[in-house]
Amino acid sequence: MSSMTIEPTKLDQDHEWAQLIALTAQGDQAALATFYDRTSPQVFGFISRILNNREAAEEVTLDVYTQVWRQAHTYDATRGAPGAWLMTVARTRAIDRLRARATESGRLESLEAVELFASDDETPEQNVEGQERRRYVQEALAGLTAEQRQAIALAYFYGLSQSEIAEKLQVPLGTVKTRMRLGLIKLREALAPYEAGLQP
Repeated sequence: MSSMTIEPTKLDQDHEWAQLIALTAQGDQAALATFYDRTSPQVFGFISRILNNREAAEEVTLDVYTQVWRQAHTYDATRGAPGAWLMTVARTRAIDRLRARATESGRLESLEAVELFASDDETPEQNVEGQERRRYVQEALAGLTAEQRQAIALAYFYGLSQSEIAEKLQVPLGTVKTRMRLGLIKLREALAPYEAGLQP
């Protein structure tokens, strides 16, 4: 019974948001303002979890809606829900800010913060399978050494090359390659049961 009452609300929300994005693409500032009012609490909360800094989160949230204003015409309803599109923009902007902050300060963010990059907790698309996936990944990451987690995080979440990682950590390139290779092998083994469970 609950799904019959919740689903129409979700569909109505998606329809409204898609219309607001379409109007924004036509230069309707009032539509953008309404879209901001409807969605900014989710966007701000999501970005805050990644940046762990209220002031930075406020700035990035404004950046997100500036990008929505400029790129609303690129939204394609056939490729996904408007909430998912918006959160993809938010995640990208937040990660860009986090990378810039890490570069400026020369320090590494915690693994816990990095793991949030893949989280969709604040989006309308959240589901049980997503929670399960994150739990498996977090458990798998916990099985790695701190050095392996660090190297993998820098490569896959910060986008650094192995040479850049070696320079940042001030260790030989061969050491970085070994840490990543062993870490990825462990991750693959730890996640194998879950991936097998996804097979039809």
